[in-house]
Order: sequence, then structure tokens, then C-alpha cells
Amino acid sequence: MRLSRITAYASSLLLATAFALTGATAAQADQQIDQQAAATGYVALGDSYSSGVGAGGYDSGSGNCKRTPRAYPALWAAANSPSSFNFTACSGARTGDVVANQLGPLGSGTGLVSLSVGGNDAGFADVMTTCVLQSESTCLARIATARSYVETTLPGNLDKVYTAISAKAPAAEVVVLGYPRFYKLGGGCLAGLSEKERTAINSAADLLNSTTAKRAADHGFTFGDVTSTFTGHEICSGDAWLHSVNWTNIGESYHPKAAGQSGGYLPVFSAAAS
Repeated sequence: MRLSRITAYASSLLLATAFALTGATAAQADQQIDQQAAATGYVALGDSYSSGVGAGGYDSGSGNCKRTPRAYPALWAAANSPSSFNFTACSGARTGDVVANQLGPLGSGTGLVSLSVGGNDAGFADVMTTCVLQSESTCLARIATARSYVETTLPGNLDKVYTAISAKAPAAEVVVLGYPRFYKLGGGCLAGLSEKERTAINSAADLLNSTTAKRAADHGFTFGDVTSTFTGHEICSGDAWLHSVNWTNIGESYHPKAAGQSGGYLPVFSAAAS
């Protein structure tokens, strides 16, 4: 009889402990859901393709970062009214700059993050300058150097950015935006780069996108591919949403125009963020 009482008591204690643990787990789950429901702020990080270089109408308060209300983050925020909107993307930013200078607004209330970064790390601005000003062979050699960097070094740098974002904003949905192909091959450009150079530049952009997409997926992030929305609107297409060489404002060269932000980037981000 005494043994039975001890067994019964032990069983009751185990059941009580199980119910307590179940209750705690349920409470933790409810708390996580509440935190996620409250996480509705939006933070826009990244480089010039996110700040809006090339679209014009820059906010004078953003200085050399050249943020504009014509950029896709500001357009999305205006249309969707997030509980808060912090726009820290900056022209010229590399992966290290994002980690060092742009993550301040991230927190438990951040529900959505957008990001484009990696092109400056790979030296794409220098690639384009080299290809415009120097020989075809020099251009192709510079592209090969950029490709090597994207394959060997960039993935680790992207990992650092993505890990830092997740640590500071664990409830956030993160959308990583890629880059468009620059040229319509066989298009209407009668001068400028050779078709071989244009093909190599497009191929390098594809490599940058596929590398970024792989790293984003491994961190549980969504990748927004803009190549399809820019198709038919590349340089040499006759209806370009990208600046070619702009000798009066060289910094806008090879960046999306306002139409590229609203027609190329915004639909992709909106679909990924919904």
C-alpha cells in the first residue's frame, strides 16, 4: 500500500511538472507571437541602389548618402504606412559599412528589413569605369578580378551582415534585393562598349545575384531578383531604366532612374514583403 502511494505521488508530481512545462512553453510561444505581432517597423539598409542614387530628388539632410523619396524603400513606406520607418541606406556602402553604420535602428520592434549590398565590395563601380575608359582586354581582366572576389571573399562578408541583422532584429522578415543586368544584348547602342564587354558585365551581375541569393537563403532571408522587372529596360533597350555613362553627374552612371526604382525595384520588394 505504501509503495502504491509513493508511486501515485510520484506520478502526480510528474504530471504536474509536465503541465507546468507545457504551460510555460505555451506562454513563451504566446509571448513570441505577441512580439512578432508588435514588430511592425521597417528599416531600409544598403548601398546606392537602395538609397536611390540615380533617381534624383535627394534629401539634403542625407548628405553624400543621397537618399531620396523616389527610392523603393521610401515608396513602399509611403504606400504601406509601417509603424516606423528608418532609412539608413547610403551611397557607396560596403558590407562593413552596413554593419558599422546602418544597424542602429534595428530592434525587437523591427518587422521588416530591406537590403542591397555587395556590388561595392566587388568593385563594380571600378569595373564600369575601367570598361568605359580602357581597352576591351583591360575591361575583361577587371571583370575577372571582380568575379573572383564574388566567388571567394564576398560570401563571408555577406554572412557577417546577415548574422548581425538577425541578432539585432530577430523578429524581422529580411528581404535582400539583387542588381539588374546592365545591358540589353544586341540592342540599339551603336557606340560604347563592345558586345563582348557587355556580355561579360551582365554575366558578372548574374554571378553577384546568385551568390547573394544563396547566402540570403542560408540565413532564412528572402531574395528579390530584379532581373525580370528590368528586362526590356536595360541600357541599349530604347526604354532604359538605368543611366548609362552620365558625364554631367558621373555618380549616377549605371544606377536606376526613378522609373527603375518604382517599376523595377518596388514591385519585387512589395511582392517579397507581402
